[in-house]
Amino acid sequence: MTPVQDTPPSPRPDDPTARGRRAGVVPPVVFGCCLVLIGVWLLLGPMLGARHEERDFRAAVACPEKTDSTGPEDCLRTVSARIDHTEVVTGNRSASYWLYVTEADGGSDRTRISGSGPKSPKAWSGVRLQVTQWRGKIRYVDFPAERRYTQADPRHIYRLFYAGGLGLGLFGVGIVLSVFWWSRVSAVSPRSYPWQITPAATGLLVLVCAGVVAPLAVDGVGAPLLVAASAAVLVLVGCAGAYLLLLQRHRSGDDTVVVTPKVPETEQCFQGGVLGEGGDKPYGGGGYLVAGPGLLVTTPDPTGKFARRTVPATVVPQRVRPPYWTDPHGGDYGTDTLVVECRDGDSPILIVTKKENVPWILGALQPLPTTS
Repeated sequence: MTPVQDTPPSPRPDDPTARGRRAGVVPPVVFGCCLVLIGVWLLLGPMLGARHEERDFRAAVACPEKTDSTGPEDCLRTVSARIDHTEVVTGNRSASYWLYVTEADGGSDRTRISGSGPKSPKAWSGVRLQVTQWRGKIRYVDFPAERRYTQADPRHIYRLFYAGGLGLGLFGVGIVLSVFWWSRVSAVSPRSYPWQITPAATGLLVLVCAGVVAPLAVDGVGAPLLVAASAAVLVLVGCAGAYLLLLQRHRSGDDTVVVTPKVPETEQCFQGGVLGEGGDKPYGGGGYLVAGPGLLVTTPDPTGKFARRTVPATVVPQRVRPPYWTDPHGGDYGTDTLVVECRDGDSPILIVTKKENVPWILGALQPLPTTS
């Protein structure tokens, strides 16, 4: 089978498929930009606020002993108290409980502590302890045997906002870069291979993991940014290498696949379809193909018995090639998909199926030998 061209054509700017692909990049780009804006807001708003609150809490000192204020002081107010009762919090995945205390001056308060509380609400009743308040909330409790920080503890809260903001921001950046990668890949090489989207998908995963894990694992603000920047550089280097590989493969020449025709002795039914421009061919479509001696039909029936439409003898195969991004939709059968380029007069026809079925298609399209 003689190839009709030496190098696969790149998509033309005025190609309808190319125009549709360009229009299809707008929604993901807008979505990615929205994620970036949300991430920036989390970093500049809640994250910085929580970071400043932690810094103030760590720098706080004990309140003067003679102060009578119970307001939201910036100092640490520690008072003696006794436990009134506890109440287990239900409906959450992580165990926690409410601790109700009565202070020495008769005032009452409660705070929520992570972990499993006593089985009985009154099991700890009367136990004396010390509670430390800061800015109007109980931040930690000193039991007779240990200190327990409450869920109002401001330490490390900024990490959650940091991980969320950086993760969302890098996720949005990754989506935009993936769209750019997709557009460049389809412009450089029309060949459609599943592995071509792997660099972008892997890069997106690396960016998101770096953005979420770094703030949770590394202390401070600058170090997680350095980790995320290193991951971004790694992704850019990997994508650049894959892009150069695609460019080299595109320039390497003909992509015709050599297949030896095989005339089926009996009718064979398999997945496949016939695609034409505009879908105006009466034998187009399918879902399944039936190949036999001098016979090729399309059918939506997996048994190949009903709604058969015969592919005419005017359909002449030109060559076998990999799928292209510019091919009409409707023919994707996994990594082993091949396309038989045909002509029906002046009309281009594509027959798409798995690699293993292509010999039967070529054999079925061969004219039957005549007997003299």
